[in-house]
Amino acid sequence: MNIGFIGTGNMGRILIESFIESNAANPSDITITNRTRAKAESLQKSYPSLHVASDASEVIHKSNIIFLCVKPLDIHPLLEKVRPLLKPHHCLISITSPISVKQLEELVDCQVARIIPSITNRAFSGVSLVTYGESCKQHYRLFLDHLLSKISTPLSIENNITRVSSDIVSCGPAFFSYLLQRFIDSAVEETEITKDQATKMISEMVVGFGKLLETNLYTLPTLQEKVCVKGGVTGEGIKVLEEHVGKMFNKVFQQTHAKYDEDLEKVGYQFNK
Repeated sequence: MNIGFIGTGNMGRILIESFIESNAANPSDITITNRTRAKAESLQKSYPSLHVASDASEVIHKSNIIFLCVKPLDIHPLLEKVRPLLKPHHCLISITSPISVKQLEELVDCQVARIIPSITNRAFSGVSLVTYGESCKQHYRLFLDHLLSKISTPLSIENNITRVSSDIVSCGPAFFSYLLQRFIDSAVEETEITKDQATKMISEMVVGFGKLLETNLYTLPTLQEKVCVKGGVTGEGIKVLEEHVGKMFNKVFQQTHAKYDEDLEKVGYQFNK
């Protein structure tokens, strides 16, 4: 199966590297293009048998599956330009949340899906969020599930939970990286530990935490209970968190959904005009 990528920015590059290094796809079966050609060529230096196309039209011509890895507001103009080239045997995949499979199906005469990846997929872990269009045939669904299972746990979602699912799966690593960095900075400010020492300890703690959850020995609440001995130091720390975290994450979801609504409005105008 020949796979094409239009756009090799952060997430496009992560998908390409992950598919190749997990042996989900051969670089010789992948064709890529990018508005800044040098970005595509830099990937080819790492994987010499990767094909670099001059433009989106060439990617479509050489591919069965085409990943659109461009910004949401760039998708409609791009598809208006190339849709005569998209045939029923093609499968077009958007990796951006504001554009629904229904909108794509109304614009192009090919099979469509939406796949929202996560940076965790680069470690062949985490979740990828999948929504198949009604047009997407079974052989493509099976192939894509197999492809994604090499780098993630594919999870099918409905359109109504797209934003919150993306917040958890795709944005979550950035949110918790920020919190962990603040944890490190505070440890350095309040004690004699060095930044390098704190970073090493917290990094290893997070890796161990993930492995512990993977065993299914503990749920999140039972893990807290095991560590938080009554009257102990951890309990005092939890008291502070309870007091200050409050509705912080509610506000995070409110803010991301507000931005999402803005994006939906802009994208909707493009698709409905």
